[in-house]
Parts: sequence; C-alpha cells; structure tokens
Amino acid sequence: MEPEKRARKAVISSQAPFLLVGLGNPGKEYRRNRHNAGAMVIEAFARSHNLSFSRMQGHALLAEKDWQGQRLILAIPQTFMNESGKAVRALVKHFQAPLERLLVVYDDLDLPLGALRLRPAGGSGGHKGMQSIIEHLGCQDFPRLRIGIGRPPGKMDPARYVLQDFKRAEEPLLEETVARAVDCIHTYLREGLQEAMNRFNPLDSQ
Repeated sequence: MEPEKRARKAVISSQAPFLLVGLGNPGKEYRRNRHNAGAMVIEAFARSHNLSFSRMQGHALLAEKDWQGQRLILAIPQTFMNESGKAVRALVKHFQAPLERLLVVYDDLDLPLGALRLRPAGGSGGHKGMQSIIEHLGCQDFPRLRIGIGRPPGKMDPARYVLQDFKRAEEPLLEETVARAVDCIHTYLREGLQEAMNRFNPLDSQ
C-alpha cells in the first residue's frame, strides 16, 4: 500500500467508533440470569459514565458517548440470545464500525465465576449468541470479553442453568467481576487489546 493511502486509512480508522455489545435476553424476567452477564457489564459501563440507554437502533438499546477522543456506541440487543447476530450486523453496518473495534461481552460456562478472558478472535465455544453473530458477520475475527459464570451443578441441563438467576451468595463476587470487566474495557479502549489481556486474563491463559 502506498504511504498516502496508508495514512488515509489510519485517519479513517482513528475516527471509527468503538461498538461495545453486551449479550443477554430482553425482558425483566431475564435481567439477573447468568446468560445476561454480558448485558450486566455493558449496563455497568454505561453507569460509570452516567449514560442511559435512551433509544433503539438496529434491534438494540443504545447509549453513546465521546470519551478521550473516541466515539463509543454501547449496545444491548433486544433480540433473544440466539438471534444476537441480527442486531450486531445491523449496528456494524449502520455505524460503519470496523470489526477490530467491535467488542462483544458475554457469559461463559467454561470459566469459573470471577474469571474474565479477553481475546482478539475465536469461535463461539458453543455459545448460541456468539454463533449467531459469527454467522451474520461471516467472520469470527473480532474482540470478545468472556465473563465466567461457572458450570451447572450435577447433571443439570446447561440451557436451564444459564436461565437461572445468580444465587444470593454469588452476588458479591458477581459485582466484583462486573466491576473488573468494566475496568478491563476501559483499559482496552485506552491502552489497547494486548495490554488489557495482560492485566485481566487469568495467568494460565496468557
């Protein structure tokens, strides 16, 4: 690529928005479910900036902010989890957000409660919401932040487990985890993906 074209591309990239998406199911009955951990994190991020989700766009509730020279679009899809890709694809197209600035936050059965794992790309790991997003975008090369919710006890069906509310005894650790996830997103925005991974991923995943 010629130097002039590279410079122009860099300018366009620096002006592109960050699209921060928290996955979950819509409706009050699902709000405190394990499956809504991603939405909880994006809601907490919004509160840390005194933002409210004041409008709908592309099947999602949105909040927007200019922060430290960056345009942030916060989104919580109002489709059900299995159709998350419909909302994310519409938002990526509407805001012309490059996939390297799309961050999807979601729950993960394979991580214990309290654990975070940030990655630049990857498969769905069996998560229906992420699978829908990958299918709709036709790509899995976008950052994602996984929030550990732990494995179901005994032989409980995982599909039933993720639709349960967090237990009262888990609430303090959940609140701490959500706060660390918000810090992780701030680090990602300020200092980049690699620095955020270094600080917040478990040591055994570095």
